[in-house]
Amino acid sequence: MNLHHLFADSGGRTVRYALTGAGGGFARTLLAQTRRLPGLAPAVLCDRDLPALRAVLEELAYTGTVTECGDAEGVAATVAEGGIALVTDAALLTAAPWDILVEATGSPADGLAMAERALSDGRHVAMVSKEVDSVAGLHLADLAAERGLVYTTADGDQPANLIGLVTWAELLGLDIVAIGKSTEYDLVLDPAAGTVTQLDTTVPAPDLTGLLDLGDDVRATLDARAAAVAALPTGATADYCEMAVVANNTGFGPDTERLHYPVARIAELADVYRPREDGGVLHRTGVVDVFSALRLTGEASFAGGVFVVVRTGDPVTWQTLREKGHVLSQDGRYAAIYLPYHLMGVETPVSLLSAVLHHRPSGSTDPRSHAVLAGRARTDLAAGTVLTMGGHHHDVTGVQAVLLRGDEADDDIAPLYLAAHTTLARPVAAGEPVRVADLADPDAALLRAWRSGRASRGCPDGTEGTPAA
Repeated sequence: MNLHHLFADSGGRTVRYALTGAGGGFARTLLAQTRRLPGLAPAVLCDRDLPALRAVLEELAYTGTVTECGDAEGVAATVAEGGIALVTDAALLTAAPWDILVEATGSPADGLAMAERALSDGRHVAMVSKEVDSVAGLHLADLAAERGLVYTTADGDQPANLIGLVTWAELLGLDIVAIGKSTEYDLVLDPAAGTVTQLDTTVPAPDLTGLLDLGDDVRATLDARAAAVAALPTGATADYCEMAVVANNTGFGPDTERLHYPVARIAELADVYRPREDGGVLHRTGVVDVFSALRLTGEASFAGGVFVVVRTGDPVTWQTLREKGHVLSQDGRYAAIYLPYHLMGVETPVSLLSAVLHHRPSGSTDPRSHAVLAGRARTDLAAGTVLTMGGHHHDVTGVQAVLLRGDEADDDIAPLYLAAHTTLARPVAAGEPVRVADLADPDAALLRAWRSGRASRGCPDGTEGTPAA
């Protein structure tokens, strides 16, 4: 959507937002971009480390009144004067008027509480914390609908970007076979050195140089590539979480609970994401997945972007598009359409302005439980084990994230981020899913939200994906 159109329709109004997790990386990108948009402004910023947050604001040249506030009166007065209120207490967020909450803490329980409070007080919510959405998104969508408000994913994160690409493809009548994203960090091959690098880790991969051509046996090549880079990690918990959010907003479910994670080059996506009988990896169509982007040193990155793979239909049209550089399968029957970026908070203003000025979400207006982000024990877990959440990708100690189809997940399966930070009441054997009854102390509000959302927006049996044809 064109931001100029959004502002043109605003009647000169400034959209004001509250931001939680305001000292984090995503928040900084939004705050930096906000400085360039006269119709958008922060009102209340919440973070545990206010000195660090103040330093960020100084770096970004926020020169107006920035006040640390410890009570509701201070928050109200600061915002009334056009300033920015900084708070550590989330209960103070709604002490002043603003239009929309941007929830970016990454904390399941805290994020739910803040989002519920905002919606109950008549404010829209843009959810950046996929951890919250994967447990409570359906409940929050219900709460927003009851109050005539918008609950939305946030542009700039892969879920909203992929949902938007799917919506665009469906609007055009394209026959979508698969949708997905790349992992956060590419696999960068240096053929001369015989190494592959992922972020700051370099490992030997001498066999990979001879596997740059996908060849006729796609699955065999993908298996060989996976073996060649086996020393590098595959399958971040964050990927599964993001795809759960996408599934519930689009109706596309996982093809396999661990996802395929093929090591693939951009030009190969239409060959990889075909039904198995056509040489690809898919057991069914209508699926969501993640791939590891393989590229050479110096080649452009997929940048954690998103894609859809579609059946081409008219061969003349798509041959014309192939000649223009679009990605088609070798047989011409499938095409990959992709956006090689996700710009974090740089794009989020689109969601904020759309929600407030046009009452339009970036995600679905009717999300359903098409998938469940769950977890299986990596090893035997004893009663009393604390399922700690931590690390860059918010992994849960001892638990492998999996993505289950909504119609195959029992009601007693625990969503992964309900299990996070809990203690096991009983042992869970290796390979077994963690269930609600296994948890001694699940957060009561999260559990209530999970059950409420599933009951209200459960998915009818058999609607996720269709058998590959």
